[in-house]
This record gives sequence, C-alpha cells and structure tokens, in this order.
Amino acid sequence: MNAPSFPITPLLPEIRASLAAQSRLVLEAPPGAGKTTQVPLALRNEPWLEGKKIVMLEPRRIAARAAAQFMAQQLGEQVGQTVGYRIRFESRVSAATRIEVVTEGILTRLIQDDPELAGIGAILFDEFHERHLAGDLGAALALDIQHTLRLDLRIVVMSATLDGERIAQWLDAPRLSSPGRSFPVRIEYPPARTQENVEQHLVRVTRHALQSSEGDVLAFLPGRRDIARVQGMLMQSLPDDVEVVPLHGELSLAEQQLALAPADAGMRRVVLATNVAESSITLPGIHVVIDTGLAREPRFDPNSGFTRLETVNISQASADQRAGRAGRVAEGSAYRLWPQSRRLDVSRTAEIMQTELSGLALELAAWGSAQLPWLDPPPSGALSQARELLARLGALDPQQRITVLGRRMLELGATPRLGAAALRAPETLHALVADLLALMEARSPLRGESSRSDDFRARVAALHAWRDRRSATGSSHGADAGALAAIEQASKGWRQRLNLRSAASGVPDSHAVGDLLAHAFPDRIARQDENNPLRYTLANGRDARLHEQTALMGEPWLVVLDLRHEARDSLVLGAAPLDPRMLEHDYPAQFQRMRNVRWNEERGAVEAFEERRFGAIVLERRSVPVQPEDAVPALLAAIRQRGLDALPWSEHARRLRLRMQSLRAWMPELGVPDVSDAQLLATLEAWLAPYLQSKRKLDALSEDELSQALIALFDYEQRKQLDAQAPDSLTVPSGQLRRLEYTPGEPPVLAVKLQELFGLADTPCVAGGRVPVTLHLLSPAGRPIQVTQDLKGFWERTYPEVKKELKGRYPKHPWPDDPWTATPTHRAKPRGT
Repeated sequence: MNAPSFPITPLLPEIRASLAAQSRLVLEAPPGAGKTTQVPLALRNEPWLEGKKIVMLEPRRIAARAAAQFMAQQLGEQVGQTVGYRIRFESRVSAATRIEVVTEGILTRLIQDDPELAGIGAILFDEFHERHLAGDLGAALALDIQHTLRLDLRIVVMSATLDGERIAQWLDAPRLSSPGRSFPVRIEYPPARTQENVEQHLVRVTRHALQSSEGDVLAFLPGRRDIARVQGMLMQSLPDDVEVVPLHGELSLAEQQLALAPADAGMRRVVLATNVAESSITLPGIHVVIDTGLAREPRFDPNSGFTRLETVNISQASADQRAGRAGRVAEGSAYRLWPQSRRLDVSRTAEIMQTELSGLALELAAWGSAQLPWLDPPPSGALSQARELLARLGALDPQQRITVLGRRMLELGATPRLGAAALRAPETLHALVADLLALMEARSPLRGESSRSDDFRARVAALHAWRDRRSATGSSHGADAGALAAIEQASKGWRQRLNLRSAASGVPDSHAVGDLLAHAFPDRIARQDENNPLRYTLANGRDARLHEQTALMGEPWLVVLDLRHEARDSLVLGAAPLDPRMLEHDYPAQFQRMRNVRWNEERGAVEAFEERRFGAIVLERRSVPVQPEDAVPALLAAIRQRGLDALPWSEHARRLRLRMQSLRAWMPELGVPDVSDAQLLATLEAWLAPYLQSKRKLDALSEDELSQALIALFDYEQRKQLDAQAPDSLTVPSGQLRRLEYTPGEPPVLAVKLQELFGLADTPCVAGGRVPVTLHLLSPAGRPIQVTQDLKGFWERTYPEVKKELKGRYPKHPWPDDPWTATPTHRAKPRGT
C-alpha cells in the first residue's frame, strides 16, 4: 500500500545513503516527524541488510506496541508478520519478521545471548534522549560489538530532543536533522489560586480550556495515582460529552488502545497521561496541553540503599516536547502550571547517574568487562556498592566473576534482589514467588485505611482474595481492583517464566512471605530492640522504626522491603515477619562470634564483650575481661571523640604546650614538633599510646605522665632551646622570678610591678631577641598601670605622669625622680625613709 507522507519522508533517501556509506548515524527529528515508523520501513530492503532484520529499541511498552501496529498497518499486514514486537511477557514475532520493536530489557538479553547478533543487521535506538539505564547499556554493548565482532552492524541513534553534537562525537557518526510538522503553540502560565494544590489547579485549567478552545486536551501528571485522583475530580464536574481517559504504563492493552484511538463522533476527550505521552506515540485530536511540570523518576538513596520513584521537575526539553503535542493538527495552546520565573534544567539527567546499579553490574559481569564505550560511564562508587550487593546475593564470586546463580538470575529477568529470592525458593512456593515478583515491582494496590499498612502480607492477601473471588469491579480487601488486575497479569507472566500451571491462593503461612523475601534483602533483615518494640536494628548496621499504628507490632524479626530515610531515623514503610531459624539454615556464614571492645562514656572506661552476631545484629552478648592490647585503641578512640580536653592536663602541661607552639612559630628553623590539637589527635598512637598501656580508664593517666608524654616529643637539643628561647619565666631586676604567659601567635606577657624594673632600660626579649615581651606594668597593689613593649619610652614619657598620680596613693613605695638609677625592689620603702 502507498505510505502516507511524513515530514521525514524527504530525508529518507539521505538516511539510506548515509547508512550505505558508513555504519553509524545520529538522527534528530521532532515529535510527529515520523522517524519511529518511517525509518525502519525505509531501511528494511537495503542491500547491506542481506536478509537480516532490524531491531528497534523503544523505551516504553505502549510506544513499542503502537509503533509495530502502525508499521504493520502501512504494509497491510498483521503485527507479527514483517513487523513484530517483543516486550516483557508478550511477543508478536514470527520467522517472517524483518522489523522487530523491542523494549530495553529485551535488547540486552538479545545481545547477551548472542554477542555476534547473528541475523541482526541494524539496531535503532529510538527516543534516546530519555537516557534510560538499559538504553545506555544497550548502546554501549552494541558499539562494543561493532568495534570487535560486527563491523557491518548499523547503529542509528534517534531522538526528538538530544544533544546531537555530543552524541555524534561519541559515536563518531554523521548527524542528520528532519523538520517536524507543527503549528504555533501559545504558551500560558495560569497562576494557582491561594491554597489550591496542583491537582485542583489542573482541574480548573482543564475546564477553562474545554470552554475556550476546540479539540481534545492532553494533561501531564507524574503518576498513576495522581491520574486516578484527577480523573475522579473531572468526571464529577465535566459534561457528558467529555470523556476522561487515563494513559500510563500499567494499563491493559485494551485500555492503552482506547487512549490512543480518536474520540467518538460528538465527543471530546481529556487524556490524563504520564510522561509516556511525551514522545513516540500519537494522540489524535489534541489541541490543548496542560502540563504540571512534574514526572516520577527513580532516584537511588545511598544512605538507605533504596531506589524509589520521586516526583521531580521536568527538564526544559521535556516541557518543550510536551507543549509541542498541542500543535500537531492545528494551532494550539499549552498551559504550564508553574511560575514562568522557574528555571528548568536544560535536559534530563541520565538514569545511570542516579539509580541503583546492581542490574547493570550483573550485566557487565556476564559480559566480562565494564570497559565499554559509554556516553556517560557509571559512577564508580555506585558500581562498587552494587557489586558488594551482588556478592552478598551470591551472584558474584570473590573475584567479582559471575556465578551460576548470577547467570540464572539474568535468564529469569527479574532485578538481582528479586531474582535471588525467586531462585532460592523451594518449588512448592514458586507460585507465591510469582506473586511476590509482581507485587514488589508494582505500586501498592491497597487503598483507603488499608494503604497505611506496613505489613507487606496485606498486599498478598488482597491479591489472593481478589483472585479467589475474581471480583471484576470495586475493591477487595481495601484494594483497587484495576491495580490488582494489572498485578495479576504480571504474576501470570512470571508463572509462565517459572513454568507454573496454577496460581497461589488462600493465606500463606505467616512467615512464608518474609522467608522468601529475606533472600532478596539479606542486608535488611531486622531484629526488634529489647527495650523499644518499635525500633529495629538491620543486618547492615542501620536502625529503623515502625510507626505508631503499625500492623507489625510485636514481630521479633522482620525483613524490611521499603524504608524512608530520615535525618534522625528511618521509617519502615513495608516489611514482613520471618522465621529466624531460616537464617541459621540459609545464611550460616552470616553468623559470627566476635570480640567487641568499646568505650563506655557513662562509666568512663573501656569494656569488652564477646558477641554472637547476624551481620550487625547482636544476638548474644557477655562481658569479658579487657585485654591490654584491646584497651589502648578504645581509649584513643574515646579521646578522638571527646577531644584533648578529656585528658588530665595540669597547669604545667598546658603552659608547656603553649611554649612549644610559640617556639615553633617564632623559630621554625629549629624543627620543633607540631603540638596543635589537630596534630596531637592525629598522632595519639605515637606520643600518648605508650603511656596508656595497662590502663582501662582515662583518669588512670596521671598529670605527670601526660607532661612526660608531651615533653618526650622534643629531643635533648630542642628541650634546651625551649628553655632558652621560650622560658617559663624571667628574672627581673628586683631579683624575683616572674612567670611569662604564652598565647600562640602573640608575644608572651610579663606581669610585673613597676618598682621591680627600676634601672632596666630595654624591653626583655625571647626567641633569640626576635620577640619583645609585652609588659603589663602593675601598681604596688598589683593593678594594671600600663601595657607596653617600649620600656624605654615608658620611662621617658609616661613615668612622670604615673609618678605624679600614684605617689600620693602609695606613699610607702619608692617613686624616684630618676628610675634609670634607682634600685629595683619588690618591697615598700623601709620605715623612716
């Protein structure tokens, strides 16, 4: 049949010529240009294919089905003939298939199962700008194959919004661009009203758009639950000739096709969609786009070890692509429900930079190398953490090579955690395993009060109750029937993959769910605190708490499946009880006896225990004597925690440190040691540890021992220099010994009565004459008279005034007219003089 004309049609000859001449190409084309469906059809009969097929990667299942169906219609065929698709749990291909549309996980399996890609002549990466982890991995693997095994393999990267120049440099490929077919779109930023949330804002703007414009409305929301709430709000307020249709990845095939079909005659539609509607699929009749500016994307939290979907602001590229949907058939409008002043990121952050990487690490181990031609290489820290998890699950050996279990996990196709749980389960529980795989990968189907339950078994019970009764409408066990139907469909796919003929039903044993999922989350096995029934310690060493209305109260052991990391604590959102006897049987190596030495702050002493542990969970503890070799490290750790003030500093020791610090600053050529707080704390093992031997408490260290430890830092010559250049005291002209006060960074201070300095012309100095002493001149009563470093100037200019003022106040003390020749004294004048 004759193919319709698309904006990309004039560019197709140039695309064919480029791929005939070289093996890689970057193709930029806006939504609606036709790249997804027209490029594969244009390439299917190229001579370089030699009877091989084209595989096109489509990130989303909805888009994969829709693209295959549209191409098959253009050829006048059914899907599964020349054009087919493969997505998770669903395949429509045959021996005649020449164009195969696949989702990301399918492509990775094709490459891993056959690294030479026999029978495949080209791989097309559609919507590459979405930068999904599996897409980045697939592209890196395909390039690796092309460089080493298949020079003839064609690789085409296609997108509506990507950094074409950067992609072309990465691929070392030419770059072609196609115009789109679009009409002007008017952008508006209608402000929210006071106390109006985003859903209420959207409903109000939707009603306005239906009244003020023609055609259908496409509204973008972050997730399925948001869509369900807004759908209910709109259905209560819109006229009967307006149909409200959801569009997201968890819908059944029939529901997805309904959303992609045009409205019936005389009807208008409001399509409520996630970012699945940004690109790749065609929605007919859209004249208005209403955009919340939000999307739900995976974010890995290294603090909790969990990946969760978070609602985030979209990028500018996504905002532009969403708005463009309003200009496909005529002039349109786009309403953005955020302030116009908000600045969006230019493009979406690659998923590889912000998600958990255990699946990627397992794929790389199976491939045999992580040294691939990445566009953005995986972060080394996240990759190391992922490998540690895989080793704990048994998927990697100590040399980080993939094990037999690891390869079986890849074949199963579940995430590494869930794959480990499924493959370790006894065959009698495989039907329950299929349900758990489906439930763990889906959002909770529980609604209302039931949605607050932190007992994961409630979700299993709801699924089994729904399955046993086959309730087609309404809710079951406080659960959403539509959500349960989608979970059942996924469970059916897992049952097929596990070669099961029947589904689980009824109520499982109370520990069955937890015992199975413990193999997925061995690091999150948790034991109840003896003193607080709401608190638990996890095997990974972290602490968590149950909320006050928990359904798990009293359970001594849990496996924690979902956790919200918080500043002070972590809150358990989902968990299941387990039988600790299972741990003895399945994880004997995780049980260890060890000696634990620690500082008891309350007692101010080192104490020792012998502990039996499962991971970081202490199962038994008994007090044992502290060994000498154990005490010193614990004491040093306590000092580092509490600071140097925890030590018994005498006045002599404190003054000694100040002199040492001052001498180091004044005479660096002497090379005296650094005795600052930071340096002393960093070198406790060298200078203090020898004086802590045989001690259990810090207060057992005497003041004299601390002084000895400090002075031992200086060798003999440095001690001589310390006494000579930074003396503890000076002998003044009266013959008395007066103490110097040292402060690092300042000259030393000598506080002395004025009469004791008679006859002294020059200010005393330290540090070989480099640093003049600061004199605090005192009255006979010891009160300050003058602060100076210029004694000569004091005698010449200031003394006469001081004498005049103080002679009458202190008549018993000498006040000579000539202080230069007077006899210094620390006493009053003798009687009768």
